[in-house]
This record gives sequence, C-alpha cells and structure tokens, in this order.
Amino acid sequence: MNAKDYLDILHVAERLKDTLRHCTTSKRRTESVAEHSWRMALMALLLKEEFPRTDMDRVMEMCVIHDLGECFTGDIPTFDKTDADRSREDELLGEWLSSLPDGISERFTSLFREMNEQKTAEAKLYKALDKLEALIQHNESPIDTWSENERELNKVYAFDTVEFSQWLTSLRKEILSETLEKLGE
Repeated sequence: MNAKDYLDILHVAERLKDTLRHCTTSKRRTESVAEHSWRMALMALLLKEEFPRTDMDRVMEMCVIHDLGECFTGDIPTFDKTDADRSREDELLGEWLSSLPDGISERFTSLFREMNEQKTAEAKLYKALDKLEALIQHNESPIDTWSENERELNKVYAFDTVEFSQWLTSLRKEILSETLEKLGE
C-alpha cells in the first residue's frame, strides 16, 4: 500500500473520534465510537489467557474495525437502529471497502463477513465484547444519563450473546451485579 492510500484510510477512520455515542463516560463526557472500539480491543487483549484456542489478534482486528460503517452514518443506539439503518450503513461501508487497495479491501471485507455470519469463535467473542463494553460503560456513567429503557435493558442485554462461554457468562453476571447496585436494587 502506498503512503497516500494509507493516509486516506486513516482520514476516514478519524471520523470515529468525532462520532459520538449515546453513552457518557464516568465524568459525563459523551464517549466517541473510537473510544468504544479501543476499549473493546483492550478487553480482547486482556482475555488472551482465558481463550487460548481463539485467535485473539483476529478478535482485536474485529474490535478495531467493527464500527467503521459509522464513519458514514453516525452512531445509532442498538435499541433505535432499524433494518433500514443497518442496510444503509452496510451499503456505504461496502462502497468504501471496495474502494480500498486490494489487500486491505479483501481483508476488511472478509472480517466483516465473518463478524456478520457469527459462526467462528472469534466472531462470537467480538460480538460479546461489543455488547459487554456498552454495558460496562453504562455502569460507569452517571445513572441520570441513562435513558429509561436502559434501566431494564442493562438487566437482560447480552446474556444470549455470552452463553457460548462460561467465563463470559460469569463476567455478564458480574456486570449485572454492578448494574443492580447502581440502580439500588
């Protein structure tokens, strides 16, 4: 890849630093999509010993790129995102991916296909980390920044996504414990 193509990719990806999510940090600052992706990658890195047969480098790659479509559409909370929103994001992302240098285009397209199919251990782990990171961030943010539906959603969200792993199920239960404590239940 030449230097110009490399910079062009980084310039598009930089948009995620300014693309805000609906959640806030513990100090009430609205978090960016880039921050969410970074912490997911950190979560994967920290789990290398827990998932020794899983290609954690691939999981980290998935974590880093998973929200690149939001460079073009912005962030729409999962509970508000429609099928039309998903289709539009996928369409714009696909157009951009096809414009990338051949090696990168194929690599990213392959990763997105794997993530969407949810058949590999790596794809399942990435998806679980995506949902768990959001729950953790909610627990860290002030309760008055939560929308009303998040009070119930944080109690039930992602249990089905982690059921393939005893360790992740244990983590999800610990996150639930923090949620209930935060809610005073």
